[in-house]
Amino acid sequence: MRATMARQPDELRRLLADGGAAERAAERLAGRRVLLAGTGTSWHAANHGAWMLRAAGVEAWAIQPMDAAVGGVRPDEGDALVLLSHTGIKRYSAELREAARAAGVPTLAIGGIGRPGVDLETVERERSSAYTASHLAALLRLAQLAGALGARLGELDAVPDAVAAELARPSRGVAVPERLLEYAGAGTNAWTAEEGALKVRETARLASEGLMVEQFLHGPAVALDARDALVCLDGGGPGSERLEEVAAVVEAGGARVHRIAARELGEQLSIFPLTVAVQRIALEAAEALGSDPDAFGYEVPGRRAIWERLTL
Repeated sequence: MRATMARQPDELRRLLADGGAAERAAERLAGRRVLLAGTGTSWHAANHGAWMLRAAGVEAWAIQPMDAAVGGVRPDEGDALVLLSHTGIKRYSAELREAARAAGVPTLAIGGIGRPGVDLETVERERSSAYTASHLAALLRLAQLAGALGARLGELDAVPDAVAAELARPSRGVAVPERLLEYAGAGTNAWTAEEGALKVRETARLASEGLMVEQFLHGPAVALDARDALVCLDGGGPGSERLEEVAAVVEAGGARVHRIAARELGEQLSIFPLTVAVQRIALEAAEALGSDPDAFGYEVPGRRAIWERLTL
């Protein structure tokens, strides 16, 4: 995981040099409602992508492949579908893709280099099960698509250096709490908060939760005390003031609060350095607890046999 994170700036620079691939792919989406689908970390990418595409004036929404496959919202005539996956199309994503194709819906798959059915490639398959570079690369591909469709997200060429700076800075000093590590974010960084919680759970096996700041305030916040820690992810934008108000209240209630800001690139592109910040927190928590961040919990005796009963 550490080695993969370290190469993220170079991977992003490589993708920026390949902007033509995204421009050609964007032609499939032009003039259509776009549904973006993914699971796990790719669910967070789908939601980030929807924010970016809406900045281009596109009607864009994230959907869960399982929900769509079993009768929920799915793409129809006049729509386009963007499928996100690190390693290949999973069970419900495959069902969704086939249903979309049967309906004549243009489908764009974003995923790893050389993976079957991928239209817009990201990075080579990662050796760690804690997907980092593939997620950041998918976000960059989504930003390129949005830019090709007219979104003004900010200086995309500045993203690799911002990621490198976050990787090079001293630790954010987020110590493992006794009970719960909470993340909160506003705007698109609500999904960065969810990604932070997911990474901590799958690497350190530590209880964690990520929420949009207002959702966190209206109920979950009252449960935090001195046994817990809150990480506030501030990318700028209209939600920043509210995020600080909530942080101050939680801090006064006894929980440790860590404020991480990345405003220089603007709110839409702040997701890149802030995602790296939560990746580092997860890795450091795993190291502090003696957990293998690459193993998806399979180092626990008997865990692999249990999980392999399921079809992903």
